[in-house]
Amino acid sequence: MKDGGNEAAGPGTTARTAGEKSRAPEGAAAASPAGEASPDDGPAAGGEAAGSGEPVTAEGTRTGKPGSAAPDTGTSPDSGRGTGTATATGKDTAPEPRADASEPESDTDANTSGGFPDATAGTSGTPARPVDQPTAVFKALRRPSAGPAAPDAPTTDSPTTALKVPPAPRPQTDPEPASGPAGRPSTFVPLRGDEPAPAEASRAGTAGPVAPAGLPETERTTQQPVPPLPPLDLLAELTNTPDTPVRTVMRRIKIWTPLVLLLGVVFTVVQILRPLPEPELTRSAAPAYTFQGSRLSLPFPGEGQGAVEVEGLGVMGSYGAQKPAPIASVAKTMTAYVILRDHPLKGKEEGEKITVDPQAAKESDNWENESVANLREGQEHTLKQMLQLMMIPSGNNAARLLARWDAGSEAAFVEKMNKAAADLGMKDTVYTDPSGFKKTTTSTPMDQLKLAKVMMKNDVFRGITDTTNTDVPGSGPIRNGNDRTLLQPGVDGIKTGSSTPAGGNLLWSFQTEVDGRLHRVNGITMNIQDGTNPYEKTQKAITHSINVISKAREGVTSAAVVRKGDVLGHLDNGMGGRSAVVATEDLKAVGWAGLRIELALNDGGTDLPRSGRAGDTVGQVSIGTGPARVSVPVALQEDLAEPGWGDKLTRLG
Repeated sequence: MKDGGNEAAGPGTTARTAGEKSRAPEGAAAASPAGEASPDDGPAAGGEAAGSGEPVTAEGTRTGKPGSAAPDTGTSPDSGRGTGTATATGKDTAPEPRADASEPESDTDANTSGGFPDATAGTSGTPARPVDQPTAVFKALRRPSAGPAAPDAPTTDSPTTALKVPPAPRPQTDPEPASGPAGRPSTFVPLRGDEPAPAEASRAGTAGPVAPAGLPETERTTQQPVPPLPPLDLLAELTNTPDTPVRTVMRRIKIWTPLVLLLGVVFTVVQILRPLPEPELTRSAAPAYTFQGSRLSLPFPGEGQGAVEVEGLGVMGSYGAQKPAPIASVAKTMTAYVILRDHPLKGKEEGEKITVDPQAAKESDNWENESVANLREGQEHTLKQMLQLMMIPSGNNAARLLARWDAGSEAAFVEKMNKAAADLGMKDTVYTDPSGFKKTTTSTPMDQLKLAKVMMKNDVFRGITDTTNTDVPGSGPIRNGNDRTLLQPGVDGIKTGSSTPAGGNLLWSFQTEVDGRLHRVNGITMNIQDGTNPYEKTQKAITHSINVISKAREGVTSAAVVRKGDVLGHLDNGMGGRSAVVATEDLKAVGWAGLRIELALNDGGTDLPRSGRAGDTVGQVSIGTGPARVSVPVALQEDLAEPGWGDKLTRLG
């Protein structure tokens, strides 16, 4: 009969008799809606019939093995088991099966439960209702029933129940009476009585069984998992709110606005608490100044070598080969340096007592071959007196005595001399004896000027070298061989030296006053060989030195390098604020014609401000180094504002 558009069992079913064996006739399985399985159908519903690999065509006929026609012999190769795959036909009625009179028929639906043969079916006389196996879609087997099931008692499909699939309404059908005394009626139950007829199923030869269309999507068998939804779509699905473009935009605004506000707060705090960059004072004026006039030319001699230097400004001039050469008694300057460094004297101090040893007393008699001081064995002289006897009359024996007294031996003292020379940067100087008598003691003009610069800072030493003559108790009067030079204005040293290999030499120094300040000029004349003996050569060296001293004194001058109000640079507070800086007064520098000097703009040893008013001092501009260094303050030309909140928040660096 018809129920909801599906054809019920009756005309398409065959009564079975007890004890008969039968096979499922062609068309015995009624067509159900395409791709749909009923809870009351067996495992063959909507899928593969249990226990057989023979397919059933869309018309309900058994095809045997795939690709071959099923012979109509009336016999089954496998008794009591389903022999094919049932597919929906898409028709309202199933074709009438043909019964084989030679063999008893058996109902596959009645003999199997979840694909297992039922031993009681067809023998006990108790009919068993067919059980729907939706789990066949998932290829799951059902455990056989413990006993015969009542005809009207529905068997619960556990896998289907676990998936929460609502059972289809069970139609009220009346099974036909059994065909024999031991048989039972076979009833066809439609899968879904309230659904429209399915479309026509695929014909034989189409690829694979079709998944039941009536099942929910969650029950469909798929090979790939469903990908997760995007966060916004998932949120919309959970809230059951229809997703519209306006709601999507508003939802995104609600989600991102707090994050943006939080990031803005963090950014603001970080920008405010970040250390501010250090202010910077940069120079914009010319980096150097060149004194006007023709370049100064000093009257250097035509022989030997020499140089002149103004402390803090640089070399005024030089001449000659500038190579190491013997320096004779000029070497005593280094001897005095080592003694006063290790045994310093201050003011009017005389220092320790030194006893004249036999060797120094014996060398006093060698006055015909070298310059010596009058020393007697056992005499005691103060350290200052011994320095006078070494520097003023140039006593070689006094220099050797001081070396032995200080280091224990002359060789040990010579090592100290060479180490001191290296420390002072005198890389072209070698000392082999404390007096310079040996010709192997050599140096260069520039190395000796380095030593002169250091020694003329010592008041005790400078007082000794500025002495023309004196009287040392026990040794008598002594006279300085450099007295002619010392009579020149401002000259206060330093040392003469003469020998046959070295010729005439003079290391000299003087001070000159410029704009109320004293500036020291050091020079040396070396290796003058014009003369018949060492004395004449020394006098020649003194004469040449006096000429150079006079010209150098005249050449040292001053000039206004910077005028008051000149813009010298800018002060940048590091946050975009900037103000020009100007000199607060004239800056005069010392030099000579043709000299190029560097200008330095710096903070003057104080921290640079980030803000200030016009006229506030923020640094200084300077020229020169050492005693020749001069400087004047620089100030802001205009107000410099303190960095504001906006500057702090918008800075990127």
